[in-house]
Amino acid sequence: MFRTLANAWKLEDLRKKMLFTLFIILIYRIGACLPVPFVNSSVFSYYLSSGANASGSILGFLNVLSGNSFSQATLFALGVSPYITASIVIQLLTVAIPPLERWAKQGDEGRKKITALTRYVTVAIALLTSIGYYLYLKNSGSLLEGCDGFFYAVVIVACYCAGSSLVMWLAEKINDRGIGNGISLILFANIISRGAGLLDNLINTIKEGIEESHVGIAVGFVVFTVVLMLAMIWFIIFISDSERRIPVQYAKKVVGRKMYGGQNTNLPIKLNMTGVMPIIFANSIVTIPATLSMFFSPKQGTAWYNIVKFCSSTSWFYAVMTLILIVAFAYFYVAISFNPIEVAGNLQKNGGSVPGIRPGKATSDYISKVLSRITFIGALALAVIAVVPLIIQLVVGAIANHVEFFGHLSFSELAFGGTSIIIVVGVILETVREIEGQMTMRHYKGFL
Repeated sequence: MFRTLANAWKLEDLRKKMLFTLFIILIYRIGACLPVPFVNSSVFSYYLSSGANASGSILGFLNVLSGNSFSQATLFALGVSPYITASIVIQLLTVAIPPLERWAKQGDEGRKKITALTRYVTVAIALLTSIGYYLYLKNSGSLLEGCDGFFYAVVIVACYCAGSSLVMWLAEKINDRGIGNGISLILFANIISRGAGLLDNLINTIKEGIEESHVGIAVGFVVFTVVLMLAMIWFIIFISDSERRIPVQYAKKVVGRKMYGGQNTNLPIKLNMTGVMPIIFANSIVTIPATLSMFFSPKQGTAWYNIVKFCSSTSWFYAVMTLILIVAFAYFYVAISFNPIEVAGNLQKNGGSVPGIRPGKATSDYISKVLSRITFIGALALAVIAVVPLIIQLVVGAIANHVEFFGHLSFSELAFGGTSIIIVVGVILETVREIEGQMTMRHYKGFL
């Protein structure tokens, strides 16, 4: 990876693209530090983090995706969430609505129409989210004294909506003139910005271990955490590069005096075709009880309180439901993004066939069978990555009842730790592949 970046830096046009991308990310990080007027960010940050279920709520997930901008109530507090939501909605509607499906098959012209529609939906979602965000700020008492009138509401909502639109514009600028996917790189920058907090937690763990004469336990826990993160990174790279190759053979045909076809190739099916989408869908569902509890605080001892506690990120039910939902959404996402019937039809039109399988329906059934198995294995791999940090959180919580030292540690970052690592590693691999592809194009010598 580092060799690829070094070689790309030597090419002037790629160097300009890389510098432009870094410049856009720098602008974004500056905007992520600009406070919105009339909001007391320190009060809101404390309110958001003080709840028992804050780390396992959808608000905690949004805070991870925004690089703590959400909890600090800055200009880019909404981050890329409205744009991601709009993209998912349009992608789902493309399968359900025939006009959108026709746009998707029209090439560049259709993609331009879908992109424009995605922008409009992004602004609409950002507006609705900004209004909800303002009401949440108002209910939490985070507004400055005397700043709860209509004018202040319009200013705050306009700032958040404009910030979300500006993030979308910055991401598209990276797509046009930079390297990599703009939204992915902004997400990467947000998650990496939280790395300093994680490092600070590890250092504080060792300090507390020294103060309480638990040096061995503290150092062992820090080493275990680092080794686990490295192992998860290796595992993510492994499943990202793994694929099932279905052999395909093309029939020979004679045109004039020349013979075409007759070559053997393969149809690659990635082990992780869905990326991080099933985890995002699963987190959106499993965090609903914790999110509702932040708006409607349950009284201790009531049925609602027991339900929220049972569904919190510190319970085994949360981990089990996360695993089940990730597998379910993986199948759902593959079903709407990959059509075996269409693939089998394209193979048949081009004279291709799978050895030992008849063209047409038999080929589509075979591809569906292979795809189902691959999807299950990939979904389990994603579930393991997402659930392992939750299991560690449960184990450490149980140990804390017997070892007082662990009771002083904070493990709120573990709720979405697996998701963060998948996004970071996925963005790095995707960006490096794009750089390698552009370098290959620039070193092509042409026909002799």
